[in-house]
Amino acid sequence: MSRIHYTHCPVCNSTKINPLLTVKDYSVSNEDFVIWQCADCTLRFTQDVPDEDSIGPYYASQDYISHSNTDKGLLNKLYQRVRKFTLEQKAKLVIENTKSTGSILDVGAGIGAFLSVMKEKGWQAKGIEPDEGARKNAEQLFHLKLEEPSVLFQLAPKGYDAVTLWHVLEHVHDLHNYVEQLKNLLTGEGKIFIAVPNYTSGDAEAYRRYWAAYDVPRHLYHFTPKAIEKLVSLHGLKLVAKKPMWFDAFYISLLSSKYRNGKTSWAGAGWNGLRSNLSAFANKDKCSSIIYIISK
Repeated sequence: MSRIHYTHCPVCNSTKINPLLTVKDYSVSNEDFVIWQCADCTLRFTQDVPDEDSIGPYYASQDYISHSNTDKGLLNKLYQRVRKFTLEQKAKLVIENTKSTGSILDVGAGIGAFLSVMKEKGWQAKGIEPDEGARKNAEQLFHLKLEEPSVLFQLAPKGYDAVTLWHVLEHVHDLHNYVEQLKNLLTGEGKIFIAVPNYTSGDAEAYRRYWAAYDVPRHLYHFTPKAIEKLVSLHGLKLVAKKPMWFDAFYISLLSSKYRNGKTSWAGAGWNGLRSNLSAFANKDKCSSIIYIISK
């Protein structure tokens, strides 16, 4: 297996990087990975991650809900119920920041649930998804034919009014080429919507190395608002708005409590999720996950 050892920050190329904490892969391998931090742009990143050709087995879990659509267990049942609401909220956000109908590309489309909502609203929808099982689920569940990742770099420029990445950018090995291509695909007034976890949140502070949104080694990068703003500025893009994802604090806290205690602590996790959101009301940059709206 080939591993990637960074000598520079993957976002800003700074050499001011240092190891910070060791985190276990609780989903698949039980391996430990070390997370490093950049002193300049504040990015954290997983060191010595499997390269793009080697990381596939780390996604081989039936509990990976964005691929399997599982409703096994109470937590996943709750996730499914909340998702119906959040899909509509995401669609509303895209429409409010772009146009009533247009052309959308969803990168890392999972089983296609979001694209299905956008199609129902009259949008021309294309999706890219690396996982073969998820692509099959998208076809069976929503009659969507999702593309393989290589198609991203074959698409014609300026073809999309909206490009969305819902908890996807943290998985992308070829970070800078990816962001540059997303920019190329936008129409003049188009927007990119990027949702990623935020390690400066209250729930991240509560659970530290057990924080489920570290999700090593699948999450290659661990962003802050400052790191995202630095990344997009390097590609001539502008961060125009940030929107909190309030449900994530609860979902991540429930998973984190299971990692820390061996079983889900519903009361404790609920309290930590609530505390995280209360602190984020005063400062949205402290939300558990944030949607970044980006323009040319």
